[in-house]
Amino acid sequence: MTELQLALGATTNDAPPRPSSRWWQDWFGTSGNALITVLCSVSLLCIGWLATQWLLLNATFAGTPDECKTASGACWPFLGAKLRYMAFGFYPFDQQWRPLLALLVFMGAAVVSMVPRFWGRGLLLLWVAAILPGLYALMAGGIFGLRAVPTTQWGGLPLSFMLSFVGLACALPLGILLALSRASELPVIRVLATCFIEIVRGVPLISILFMATVMLPLFMPDGVTVDKLLRAQIAIIIFAAAYIAEIVRGGLQDVPKGQLEAGAALGMGYWPVMFKIVLPQAIRKVIPPLVALFIGFFQDTTLVTIVGLLDFLDTVRSAMRDPAWQGIAVLEGYVFAAAVYFTFSALMGAYSRFLERHFRTSHD
Repeated sequence: MTELQLALGATTNDAPPRPSSRWWQDWFGTSGNALITVLCSVSLLCIGWLATQWLLLNATFAGTPDECKTASGACWPFLGAKLRYMAFGFYPFDQQWRPLLALLVFMGAAVVSMVPRFWGRGLLLLWVAAILPGLYALMAGGIFGLRAVPTTQWGGLPLSFMLSFVGLACALPLGILLALSRASELPVIRVLATCFIEIVRGVPLISILFMATVMLPLFMPDGVTVDKLLRAQIAIIIFAAAYIAEIVRGGLQDVPKGQLEAGAALGMGYWPVMFKIVLPQAIRKVIPPLVALFIGFFQDTTLVTIVGLLDFLDTVRSAMRDPAWQGIAVLEGYVFAAAVYFTFSALMGAYSRFLERHFRTSHD
């Protein structure tokens, strides 16, 4: 080391690190990390091998319940025998093409609606005026020669999708309105919004479902009833809106106040500034927590079973209670339900990442 380097403050630590004498130190760093990695890898391989044996190698793919009793693996004939019931519940067997068609149309419309080039007022109007009423008419019947099917017979996947996605779609604008109200400078509006949000978030969803199902009819006039499905849907909308409001409020607080001042300097009013400048930025910042909330509510629709509605998970549990399969196919139904929930949750997570890339959201 020269005198000039010493004068500039260079030290011997500036020298490049010498390569490790052991290859595993380059990969894992320390012997403890290497040991933990090896143990975890071996454990995962053992679990994977046992799962493969149960799911595939020792599984029964065709046969009767009696044949499954002697098998040491999964009993997949159970899914073949109960698939339609698990998917559509007590919906009339000869009419199950209707919920299947409604589910396919809903998924197709949802996929198209996820493409940014189709976003606009026309798409929203199409959903409100055509798609949702058409799907409801297809499921309920009573018109165009379709047999009427009461909502008490709806169940399975169509019910889960309706309660979660329709509920969240309606809760999003209500949640945004509550967030703006809580951030308002008007004391009465702010206090009312705060009380509503804190009260709803302070009780579990199951309590609100009970209130909507048991207490709401007590306040209705004699002879007036509200459909049980509609009551559960309203309860989910109210509950989700309170959580969405807090997420959006966090996004609003992250938008610099200079954005409001710049809009006011241009002569724009409060609502144009909020809807054209502030809200778009706020919602872009909270895409990940919003999608996480949507995934959670999609899975929480299983709670509607306490009010007499059979969602997808409950139809799976009911199928396992069939005397012919009881005690034979236990894990198979839950594995199937977990695969369905995981698939749709993973797709929503992937779409969240797509939106972040599309809006170039930064989390730095």
